[in-house]
Amino acid sequence: MAARKPTKNSNISTDELKEFYRDMLLIRRFEEKAGQLYGMGLIGGFCHLYIGQEAVVVGLESATKEGDKRITTYRDHGHMLACGMDANGVMAELTGRAGGYSRGKGGSMHMFSREKHFYGGHGIVGANVPLGAGLAFADQYNGNDNVTFTYFGDGAANQGQVYETFNMAALWSLPVIFVIENNQYAMGTSQKRSTSTPDIYTRGEAFGIPGEAVDGMDVLAVKAASEKATAHCRAGKGPYILEVKTYRYRGHSMSDPAKYRTREEVQKVREEKDAIEHVRDLLLSGKHATEDDLKAIDKEIKEIVNASAEFAKESPEPDPSELWTDIYADA
Repeated sequence: MAARKPTKNSNISTDELKEFYRDMLLIRRFEEKAGQLYGMGLIGGFCHLYIGQEAVVVGLESATKEGDKRITTYRDHGHMLACGMDANGVMAELTGRAGGYSRGKGGSMHMFSREKHFYGGHGIVGANVPLGAGLAFADQYNGNDNVTFTYFGDGAANQGQVYETFNMAALWSLPVIFVIENNQYAMGTSQKRSTSTPDIYTRGEAFGIPGEAVDGMDVLAVKAASEKATAHCRAGKGPYILEVKTYRYRGHSMSDPAKYRTREEVQKVREEKDAIEHVRDLLLSGKHATEDDLKAIDKEIKEIVNASAEFAKESPEPDPSELWTDIYADA
């Protein structure tokens, strides 16, 4: 990969840079393993992989504190791992096993963790955006300075409920960061063919919501933008929009052959802009780590991912009685 200059004025320690490398590599290796299990028939239904977009959620999570919330769409495994959810529980849920986060009943799109303040995983395009504003409203009502990260894609950015939510969030000055993960393609339709504005974040201007576009293939750039956005929200200044421009290497889902783009296009991004290779280059060129250090991290990640697959395979399927649980809330 061609070397890229580090983000200007990036204040980051060696340990944090290594942690970014580790976290992004965990997501990528986990997703690769999930793809293998899908091919083996161990994961059913849809499976949307996050490969290529790892810097987005890892960079954003670097500015969070305890109590901050996150809610996203169906391309969600990376978000789970980045906020600290256990790889075993995530993989077991993907395979529909009782050891999963939703006890095997939710699968890829419907995992939750109250402990980690992760509120899904939602399969309906754009429907999680008003829910994210609701989470932010709860924090405002309770008088704390928590922030909610509400993720959605460039395709969902054309949904009407997104703009209804922008309006309400601006009216009520809600502490919500709207994160547009712009991976260039809404399913199989390129942004150029589906969106009338070259930058999607500018649509917030009509509601008085500030925002910016960010290089989503540079984890340091995402980290800096996340710090700026969270500071804005914690200061009571209302919502903020981050359009994080990224790229997915695989199809929209495992069933998508991705014939709407060329192999050359994907390969060019891999070779010139890969987020993990960028951090690896910074670690080595800056003498923050040796090849042996990185090999040790790679080995650790491989063991975690392989263990998660074995845990999933060994975990039993849910008992049929689980069909009757989690239907009503105790009042």
